[in-house]
Order: sequence, then structure tokens, then C-alpha cells
Amino acid sequence: MEKKEVLELKRRLKKETCTISKLAGCYVNSSKEKVVTFTDDFLSLSDDEIFKYLEIAGKTLSGTVGNNLLELAFPEDEDAMQKSMMALKNSKLSDDAILDSFYDSVISSFSYTGHYLILLFYDIYDVPKKTTDGMKLDESEEVYDYIICSICPVRLTKPGLGYIEDEKKIAPLIRDWIVDATDTGFIYPAFSERSTDIHHIMVYSKKPADPHKEFWEAALGCKSRYTAAEKKGAFSNMIISRVGPENEDLDDIMADVHEAIAIHIGHEEAIHGEGTVIPMPADTVQEVLTEGGLSEEKAKRISEDYEKVFNEDEDLPTAQDLLDGKIIKNNDLRAEKRELQKEVVALNEKLKELGVDEGTPEVAVVLRVSEEKEEEIRTQFVDGRRCIVIPLEDDETASINGHIENM
Repeated sequence: MEKKEVLELKRRLKKETCTISKLAGCYVNSSKEKVVTFTDDFLSLSDDEIFKYLEIAGKTLSGTVGNNLLELAFPEDEDAMQKSMMALKNSKLSDDAILDSFYDSVISSFSYTGHYLILLFYDIYDVPKKTTDGMKLDESEEVYDYIICSICPVRLTKPGLGYIEDEKKIAPLIRDWIVDATDTGFIYPAFSERSTDIHHIMVYSKKPADPHKEFWEAALGCKSRYTAAEKKGAFSNMIISRVGPENEDLDDIMADVHEAIAIHIGHEEAIHGEGTVIPMPADTVQEVLTEGGLSEEKAKRISEDYEKVFNEDEDLPTAQDLLDGKIIKNNDLRAEKRELQKEVVALNEKLKELGVDEGTPEVAVVLRVSEEKEEEIRTQFVDGRRCIVIPLEDDETASINGHIENM
């Protein structure tokens, strides 16, 4: 499933376009006990309930494909779990035995210490045909029926005081159990190329840096994959382990490596177009690391570690997966700081030439302004003291001894 197919399904999760026919759920406590199970005809619920449930279902189709959303395949040599998923879908959430079996598989595999709610939605989508330019036709292409599963933490509201109307007094509020947004979920079958794909399932993770892979493997029977966040974290750890976590230059090393990745992305996009997916095999990683300033030996060792971890094509990171935007942003700030420091050094040299002792800047004030601003400078008495006044516009700043001041 690509982003456009995910969005096509997500756009339907609105009250006016919703065709979900059945809802089923199971509330599980911290002792992994079923507190309550239920099934409902979805469109017979109150509007408030429908809106809340659609919000939860929509969250299960949100985030970035390849990071929050991953497409997993069922093993070809073991189809028992795939048949279980098919049975759940084909039951249209109306078979209690099948539902209980699914709930049991979630409870036994989902690693979570608190209370949570398992929700299942059954929907049928009459997929319209599209022309080559993307225009929808009234004619149907196929009927895609599927289930959405959302596993949501359930937490107690925070303690607090409130007005108790019946008693007309301020008193502690009763704490209620509230259903949070989806933490983990899936959609089955996958909607690949706008068609039913029973051999794949699209899983969702709210925290892609720490997904519930135990659920993917045990409850769904799929081999797990790396999210983009995991790829980025693993790559950073490889570098840190080889250059040494105590290395005083670690921040600069990481900044240089990610700057090299950014340059590589820019070069490839200049050739193939903006937004091009840029694969990063081990040999390319080694080249980028050496361009980032690492020794050939370290770059080779890191690329070997990289090849051992990402040894399957579907898990091979892209350059975009490995690039850390925060490091790039911090690197830009460091570059700005270095430029300011250079300006301060140059200014101090100028002060020396003018005979001003830089160690006692309070005895002299040296101004450097544009010619336009020079005309606005005036002296004025403030609180009995003669002061230099330089008017500043909203978009103007002042730098004092190399430090930008907020005026």
C-alpha cells in the first residue's frame, strides 16, 4: 500500500461517507482479563459515538508509510495465521467464537502493562474505477471488504477538583477511564494498487521507534520489518559504537556524516528529480561515511555492521530514512555560531587597531550599522543619563559582542 491508497481509505472514514457496518470490541484490564466484549451495528450508534470511533479508526491509517505504517507479508510456507485473518474478515465480525479466538491471540501476545481496548471495524468499499488521469467513474472496479483493528490504551483521568452541581460545592472529581488514541493496529487485507491483497497486512504503530513487533509476529503471524525510525536509530548506534561514545568530537562527527548524507540526497535528486527514493546499500554508506570525514577503516567496519543488520532488500534503508533532520538543524545553528564567533574576532581586531582595549569594553561603545540606520541614531537623556538611541523595527535585531539580543 502506498500513501495514495491509504488516503483513499482514510477519506471515507467520515460520517457522511462511512459504510462501516459492524463494530466489535473487547476491554482488557491490566491482569489481561476480558472485562467486557461487545458487538454493534455501527450506523445505529449515536452520532457522538460514531464520530469518536471514526476518529480512532482514522488514526490507525495515519502517519508516514514506511514508518508509522508498514506492509507485512504472511509467510508462504505457513498460512494458518493468514487463514485466521481471512476467517475474521469473512465472519463480518458476527461470529463470537472467531472474535474470542482473536481477542485471546491479542491478549497473549500484546506486551502492555495497563488497560486497553481492542476495537474491530468491518467495512465494504465499492471501489470506483479511475481514468488514467485519476478521475473517478461511476462504474465499480471491485468490492473490497476489510477489517480495521485498533488497540487503544485506556487510562484514568487525572485527579482534580471541580464543581459538583447537585451538592453545590467544590470537591474532588470522580476519575473515569478514558480511551486514548490508537497505539497499535492494522488493516486487512491490504489495499494494494487499489485492489484486495490477501497476502499482506498493513500495520500501524504510534511509536515507530519502539513498535509492538511481538504482536506482529505472534498474533498476526507476519515476519516483522524495520520502521524508518528503527533504521535511523540503528545506523546512529553503529557509528557511535565504532567512533566511541566517549569521543569528544562525537557531535561534530555525527553532524558531518549527516551533512554528507544530505549532500548525497541533493546530488541524486538533481539527477533523478526531487522526492526520488534513494537506496543506501552498504557500499554507498561506506562512500558517504568517508565523505563525512571518517577514516576508511572505520567507514568499512560500519558498512559491514550495516550489511549484517539490513541484509534483506525490503529492509534496506533509503537515504531519507537515515538522514536526521534534528542533527542537520543543529549543525546549521553551529555553523551560524561559528560565523558569529569569526565576526567577534574580526571586531576585536578592529578595536585593537582603533586603540580600544577589548578587555574593558565598558569604557567605549563601537557601533556598526548600515548607512540607512546611521541616519536614525540620536542621543537622548533617559533617567538623567545621556544615552545612544537606535530605533529598531519589528524585524530587526541587535548583536552585542557577538550575542544576538532580543529587544
